Formats: sequence, structure tokens, C-alpha cells
Amino acid sequence: MTDLEALYRDLHRHPELSFSEHRTADIVVDKLVSLGLEVTAGIGGTGVVGVLANGVGPTVLLRADMDALPVLEDTGLEWASTDTGVDHTGRTVPVMHACGHDIHITCLIGAVESLVAERAEWSGTLVALFQPGEEHGGGARVMVDDALYEKVPTPDVVLGQHVIPLPAGTLGAHSGAAMAAVDTMEVTLRGRGGHGSRPETTVDPVVMAAATVMRLQTVVSREVAPQETSVVTVGSLHAGSANNIIAAEAKLGISVRSFSEEVRARMLDAVERIVTAEAAASGATEVPTIEFGEQYPVTVNEPAATARTTAAFVAEFGADRIVDPGALAGSEDVGNLATAAGAPLVYWMLGGADPETFASALAAGTLDADIPSNHSPHFAPLAQPTIDTGVRALVVAAREWLD
Repeated sequence: MTDLEALYRDLHRHPELSFSEHRTADIVVDKLVSLGLEVTAGIGGTGVVGVLANGVGPTVLLRADMDALPVLEDTGLEWASTDTGVDHTGRTVPVMHACGHDIHITCLIGAVESLVAERAEWSGTLVALFQPGEEHGGGARVMVDDALYEKVPTPDVVLGQHVIPLPAGTLGAHSGAAMAAVDTMEVTLRGRGGHGSRPETTVDPVVMAAATVMRLQTVVSREVAPQETSVVTVGSLHAGSANNIIAAEAKLGISVRSFSEEVRARMLDAVERIVTAEAAASGATEVPTIEFGEQYPVTVNEPAATARTTAAFVAEFGADRIVDPGALAGSEDVGNLATAAGAPLVYWMLGGADPETFASALAAGTLDADIPSNHSPHFAPLAQPTIDTGVRALVVAAREWLD
């Protein structure tokens, strides 16, 4: 096991929720300082940036996110997480690196090690950015608003990667709109509580919520054109405390994803209309409230920069290992780092699934069932060759842009 694999296992075993990445940030700081970078910690709370000025040339920013998810791990790994944390609502929850950010951190540390070792071969400025709060709270925007580009050099290009369930050893970027915009919201439906034996004296928010959830399924199927990619997901529903009590309110956690501003506006209007109308149909005397959370823009890979970086990948890895993953309905806030800098973004996907298992599932038509996706309690990228490929990809991309 290499030092990087040991680092990955340690990070996986000790995940931390958004803006609570204190242990993780300390590890990153120690690694970057030991490599001779100028380190600034605490940007946007727990964000860390290391800078290596290495002569005249372009400034290249490499980004990795650090936070984990409130998921109970069920991978069976020897290094599986059993940690808990306190989420943004104050609840104690299990925590897991169910989106692969531990891989991202490990690969960026490895890439910095390689670029430091090769510094005689390139010229320019390397900016290694470790971002908090990608999963909750919009950490990229928080770092920017905390005067990120007054504290570290403004990049000429922003580069990054995300591990997904493609075969390990493969990677590739989609030019243009690569990942969806997301709008998250918490809806509170207010009824009138009472005894479960006397429903006629109440306005039942559970029934109201159930009707709302079902009606929201028509937003994409009946209000968005078939050629437009969009998603409405109700990811959480909370109401009540006992089976013989009709609660006074219910809360829905909703995620809306889209690839154009026109479709986004139409979907948000539809969600608000449906929520309000279902409450009125149920006889609620109070209008529901909608509170917005994360609102990330479409992740757009600048076409010319993407073509240039992809060509470097083909030269390094061979065309057979480079794929176009297409536009993904998942969302990312990395684009805020590029927009704030006025720089092009290239954000590619890194395969992490066991190639043999993936091939068997593909042949059997069981990819969805047999290959765990990001945010699953079973998501466990194969350490190798995922880490080696991710390190090399970051180094190759950075060297392509550095002199």
C-alpha cells in the first residue's frame, strides 16, 4: 500500500460534514507545508489553499472538495466510517464519504507532490485549493466571498475532477454544459393538528404532503419538453411524532435540476404553484413557506479549454481510456471559482468502479442495480488504479497549461 492509499483510507475512515472539515483541513495543511507551498487556511471557514510560485508563467488552479455526507456506510470495507457528526439542523447523524471527496483530496495531494518534484520542468504558479461545503452550503461561493482572490493569485484556468461509477482507469470531460444547475428548497406545509381518531377536526399535513409529492412528479413529465433534461426529487419528508397524532406541519426537502435558465424558471414556478395549490385544496389556512438552500449554476466546461485538456489526456493515457460522459444531472459549485476569476473551467470525470464488475454489469444490463452510485451507502471507489489515474490526470492537465 502506497502512502497515498494510506492517506485515502484514513480520510475515508474519518469523514467530516460540510464546514466541519477541521481534521481534514489540518491534514491538508501539514501535507502542503511539508511540500514547501505557501499555505493559507481558514478561507471560507475550513478551506485551504496552497500556492507554489515557480517562475514566470500562467497560474493554474487545481481544486478538490473535502466534505462528506450524512449517510450510514454499508460498504463492508475494513476502513469503513463509523463516525458521526452534527448536521446543519443540529442532529447527530452518521457520516460517510459517499461521494468520493476522499479520493479527490488524495489525488490532489499526490498531484502536488508530483508537480513539486518536477518543478524544474515547468514554470508558472500552482494553486491547490481544497474546498469545504460542496455538499451543503456552497463552499466555492463562500470562499470567493471571503476574499479568496485577494489572498491567493487569480488563476488563468480552473481544473478539477470528480470520481463517478465509470471503470477505474478511465476519464473524460464533456464540453459545454457538463453538469446541471440545482435549486434546493425546504417546504413547510402547515395544517391543523389533532387526535388521530378525529381527523374531521384537523387539516392533515401528511395527506397534504403526500398529494404534493405525487403532483410534483408531473413537473418534468408534463411541463418540460421531452428533449430537455431536468429532474425534480423530493429527498426528504418529515412529519408527525406518533401514530395516533395528526401533526400540525410537514416538511419536504426538494431538489430541482436543469440545464437552461428558461427551464429552471419554469420548473421553480411549477413547484411553487403546486405546493400552494395542494395546500389550498387540503383546506390549509396558512400559505406554505419555501426556503431556498443551495443554488448552484450549470457547470460549463469552456469548449476550447476542454478540447486542449482532453487532447493532453489522449496523448498521456490513450484514446481508449478517454470517454465523453455526456451531460450529467448531478450538480457542482466548482464553476463559481472559475466565474469569479474570469477563467475557463475544465472539470472531468474520473472512473472509480471495478472494471470487471462494471463490464459484467454492462453485459447483463444491470449497471443501475450492481454498480453503486455517488451518495449510496455502498459507494466505494476502487483505490487503484483510481488514485494513480486521478493523480496523473491532474498533473497532465496542470502541465498542459503551465509553461
